[in-house]
Amino acid sequence: METSLELKEVQKLEGHTDRVWSLDWNPATGHDGIPLVFASCSGDKTVRIWEQNLSTNLFSCKATLEETHTRTVRSCAWSPTGKLLATASFDATTAIWENVGGDFECVSTLEGHENEVKSVSWNAAGTLLATCSRDKSVWIWEVQPGNEFECVSVLQGHTQDVKMVRWHPTEDILFSCSYDNNIKVWADEGDSDDWQCVQTLGEPNNGHTSTVWALSFNPSGDKMVTCSDDLTLKVWGTESIGMQSGGGFAPWRHLCTLTGYHERTIFSVHWSRGGIFASGAADDAIRLFVDDNSESQIVDASHSIKKHVTIDQTLLLAYDIG
Repeated sequence: METSLELKEVQKLEGHTDRVWSLDWNPATGHDGIPLVFASCSGDKTVRIWEQNLSTNLFSCKATLEETHTRTVRSCAWSPTGKLLATASFDATTAIWENVGGDFECVSTLEGHENEVKSVSWNAAGTLLATCSRDKSVWIWEVQPGNEFECVSVLQGHTQDVKMVRWHPTEDILFSCSYDNNIKVWADEGDSDDWQCVQTLGEPNNGHTSTVWALSFNPSGDKMVTCSDDLTLKVWGTESIGMQSGGGFAPWRHLCTLTGYHERTIFSVHWSRGGIFASGAADDAIRLFVDDNSESQIVDASHSIKKHVTIDQTLLLAYDIG
């Protein structure tokens, strides 16, 4: 299958005064006449809210969330309703922000990690929040009435810094990836907040051989892509989404390894709703891949697109092609 895609820069957004670490689109925007909104977070200790002008399609900064985190803000994530924004920081806290009449207020601060919080993620229902840290732990928080959050489980399976946590898009199954080269799959076996590691995807089962930096799911949730310091992308699949299908957990298996596309550490990967996933690496390149279901293979569609723009535009560009 011959696939040709073109990425074009649509706008350069400036405002942050240090490295931009993470972006997240607000899922409640971009339809029914509601302008697109996304959040960005930075080493400048702030979070910025960007909104699209429906007349010009250009984005501008509508709010700057500051004076809450005291160190780098590493990760940001909107709740499924788009009403709450969670931000994770190197100051060992996670802040919860609420849009109140157009102004963002910090309504809760989650404390407990010993040091830098690296990633934050909401489950599909917006009832659970996961955080991970350099302290090697993953925490699961339950959303309570009145913007209260209760830690219901501390997961200690990783042996090194945990780089990212992501919930499965439809099931309450949590995935984490780490400096220990592993991806771990966590599930609550029995509705008792008894979260256990139900699978480890590592080198013995065709896993990565160095730090796993990020992971992302396809829209249906039956495939996952991971990226690593070992310069590869790996695609994983599962036969059944349901955790209790057939009386047990449906394991994930290695489908393919994409190698030779990046020359330096691959830090970021994201699977779009349109079936394309993008990877970004320290070699200043973005690569696009298409999942060709008919041939059960992943096709490189990027033709070595070079990233001549700053990191705070990366997802804007990915969004432009679907």
